[in-house]
Amino acid sequence: MTLPSRIFFTGVPGSRWSGIAQVLESMDGFNTSDRTPLRDYSRDDFTGHKGAYFGRGMEFDHDLKKTNIDAAHLTHTGTRIIKSHDWAYCLDQIEQYYPDDWIMLVYRPDMVSYAWWHEAGGFKIKYPCYDNYQDSTNMLAEITSQNKHILEYAHTRNATWHYFTEQWILDTFGQTIKLDKVFSDILVTVIK
Repeated sequence: MTLPSRIFFTGVPGSRWSGIAQVLESMDGFNTSDRTPLRDYSRDDFTGHKGAYFGRGMEFDHDLKKTNIDAAHLTHTGTRIIKSHDWAYCLDQIEQYYPDDWIMLVYRPDMVSYAWWHEAGGFKIKYPCYDNYQDSTNMLAEITSQNKHILEYAHTRNATWHYFTEQWILDTFGQTIKLDKVFSDILVTVIK
């Protein structure tokens, strides 16, 4: 199976999307040259954040220019996962500017995501920086808005949602990988 150069990857804070990205990046053919000690956050049983994040107030802006998108990785071989919560607001533009790349959406309900984000560290998370979200009230409003945009975009593309399972990974990426757990409240889809 031929994988794209990039997968534009989005999910709301607390959707466990970072853990999903890390599972995918552990497979053959994925590029993790955006990982540095400064771009790493972990805490207790939380899988954490690894690699670059894009978005308002983040290390890399949510600008879709190729120079910005490609800036985080040291090399450009393999498939690069380009992560941003803010991609939820510009999925049509991503599809237009990068027609050969994939878009991966992660959905988890608003309140469950909001609670998990706080449990994982909330505003104490060191990377990426969530200061732009200002406070918990604004964070919940953003989670709600981002999920709405993710669902609306998926609907316009007639996307089929799936649980993030070993079979889905095999069907979508052509590789076998062992998962420790499948979450019943998390759904994923890929727009190719």
